[in-house]
Amino acid sequence: MVEMFQKMGGTSSRIALTEYLVALLKQTPPEIIDKVTYLIQGKLYPDYEGIEIGVAEKMIVRAIASSSGKDGAEIERIYQKTGDLGDACAEAMKSKNQSTLFSEPMTVERVYNTFDRVARTTGPGSQEIKLRFISSLLNDATPEQSRYIVKFVMGQLRLGIADYTVLDSLALAFTGDKGNRKVLESAYNVSSDLGTIAKLMATKGLRAVRSLKVKLFRPIRPMLAERVTTAEEALDRMEGKAGVEYKLDGERVQVHKGKNGVELFSRRLEKITGHYPDVVKAMGSIRSEVIMEGEVVAINPETEEYLPFQELMHRRRKHGVEEAMENYPVVMNFFDVLYLDGKSKMQLQYSDRRKLLKKIVDSVKKNDIVRLINQAAVKEPQEIDRFMASAIENGCEGVMIKQLTSTYRAGAREYAWVKLKREYRSELADTLDLVIVGALHGRGRRAGKYGALLLAAYSPKDDMFQSATKVGTGFTDAHLEKFYEDLRRHIIAQRHARVETGMAMDVWFEPRLVIEVIASEITVSPSHAAAKNAIKLGFGLALRFPKFTGKIRDDKKPEDATTVEELISMYRGQLKTAGVKTADEG
Repeated sequence: MVEMFQKMGGTSSRIALTEYLVALLKQTPPEIIDKVTYLIQGKLYPDYEGIEIGVAEKMIVRAIASSSGKDGAEIERIYQKTGDLGDACAEAMKSKNQSTLFSEPMTVERVYNTFDRVARTTGPGSQEIKLRFISSLLNDATPEQSRYIVKFVMGQLRLGIADYTVLDSLALAFTGDKGNRKVLESAYNVSSDLGTIAKLMATKGLRAVRSLKVKLFRPIRPMLAERVTTAEEALDRMEGKAGVEYKLDGERVQVHKGKNGVELFSRRLEKITGHYPDVVKAMGSIRSEVIMEGEVVAINPETEEYLPFQELMHRRRKHGVEEAMENYPVVMNFFDVLYLDGKSKMQLQYSDRRKLLKKIVDSVKKNDIVRLINQAAVKEPQEIDRFMASAIENGCEGVMIKQLTSTYRAGAREYAWVKLKREYRSELADTLDLVIVGALHGRGRRAGKYGALLLAAYSPKDDMFQSATKVGTGFTDAHLEKFYEDLRRHIIAQRHARVETGMAMDVWFEPRLVIEVIASEITVSPSHAAAKNAIKLGFGLALRFPKFTGKIRDDKKPEDATTVEELISMYRGQLKTAGVKTADEG
């Protein structure tokens, strides 16, 4: 594994990355392939399990010092020089006497099981026990092995391996046909567990993967919406009639209610039950086993007005939850039902799922938290306009428009659902959620921080992040400090294998952090890679006069960012408003 990790870390080619992963999977014994699959993703279990190693940087420094025979101050000096604790560990271990009186083989099972013990160790004295576990691995590891042990524990593996890369590699490794990724992706969309899929592929084959079904307390990957610029365009996409709902500025939540309790999952598939105990309690009166989707939103209890997303983030805390509940009350607005009493409901039409959802919400014991999201059936653009006005008046950011006959397509982004936000009502561009992939060092007042960030849109077709703008305005001093600190753990030595750009940067990052920006318009650019050649040969699309809105989208994965297709749609929309046709429109 370590030899393959070294090769992966040294390439900027996604094709090479896939080839290395295919080779690794083919060599992996079937009984441990799930563990290997989790490890290459930098995790021990699927995200929804919520199990993290939880080891502080200072403790890792102590473990390296203990195993290398050097003092902590010297390890810190090496760390300052390398800028990466894993690289610092490897450097420190080079001068260590490798012979030990008693040593165990460095197998995947040993490393994984030790990590698992570290993650599950809690309570008084747990930090010292964790320290001993990590030191036991470093004592027997080669310098290169120790590099990746530390990188994993610190959450900084940085191999560039994304979900789709794993799916491609599994299809190639076990069927020889990349086209079978569709089967694997369908199974992943309803299970959210690549380790289980890998184990089934290696032991039972493609038929077993096809048999994976929706299961309670295993989150389903959310269906996503495309965007449109006018109510007329929305209805054209919906064949003349649709359901329109409030688009709330909150956190999308998947609620699982079973006989053994209630669990809440974010759109990133992470368990967030502890943040909303009031929602959990309110769901207790539902007798059915059910999976529902909705938007949890902070609310002003005096006026019933929805509050901005930033207010909701006060609920994202480990301590003081009761106080946060009192200071920042929320409502849970449900908009879909995916599973009921042992059966998936995703194959039902949207209109039928809505009727079923209403029955479930109506059965909830009366409270001020659980609600059915506002919705109306529409056939005319003017009806959407009126509903939009109502939504904005109530503190929403726009509307969702849904095809009445659409099934629920887990993990898909299609025009069966579209979003229309109020910014589309003017000639200004909508807000966009883009991924930070690089930065320029600051000067003057920003010396020692980043002066500008390189942002990218996501291309699902290519599974790449394509640059769309540099942004250097809208940041407070606190923002600059936070970005400099938060991005430090994601620094890489070269442009990421899944990033495309014509821009030169002082610093490159793995694509992890999503932020919201606004701009005056979208224009063609010879330097940016987003939608390259789609509008004009040799040109991509870029934002003009971009500005950070102050919103960090912790609730979104990088792959949930604004897509390249959305940028193209917005660009064409602004040209249409100005009465200009693009070349492909004649």
